[in-house]
Amino acid sequence: MVIADVENNILVHELQLGEQLNESVHNKRRSDFSLMLAMLANDVRTHSQFLVPKTDETEKTTTDATLRKELNLPPSEPLTITGLENVPDFNQANLIVENRQKDLHLYNALAPRPLAFRDDVQHIVYDVIANTSLYCQQQYKKDTALSKEPQRLAFNAKAWLNTVQETIVKSPLFATA
Repeated sequence: MVIADVENNILVHELQLGEQLNESVHNKRRSDFSLMLAMLANDVRTHSQFLVPKTDETEKTTTDATLRKELNLPPSEPLTITGLENVPDFNQANLIVENRQKDLHLYNALAPRPLAFRDDVQHIVYDVIANTSLYCQQQYKKDTALSKEPQRLAFNAKAWLNTVQETIVKSPLFATA
């Protein structure tokens, strides 16, 4: 019975044993079977059924435009208004006030309107901010007020060291009698 692979001298997976595992089961040699299984690597990921050969596949790059063309879809809906000339397109409240929701749906199907007024990913709606803790609101106000890097306070190191030295000299522990 040959237990080790000729190349590596280490038994890693059952393919290195060839037919020996099968023969030991059919010949009822339990001790050989258990010895061979015990000598296999403990890490199951190294066994032969997990060593699938890699195939070189070219990754297909699909873009929104190619998918829309392939599936015959209309152009994507604008997410925000692009300029001040598009503000009237965003305002659709008069259709709702006049109870013309079906017209609104039709208009949006024919010529999609922008979904949001702002194009600012940092903007958070006031209702969302109002629903957070006071600490979170305070941090948000600080972050929005100081969108740039916070300015450091002026520090006079000499004056601070002089103050420390004076307090040490004037302290009662160092007073000489």
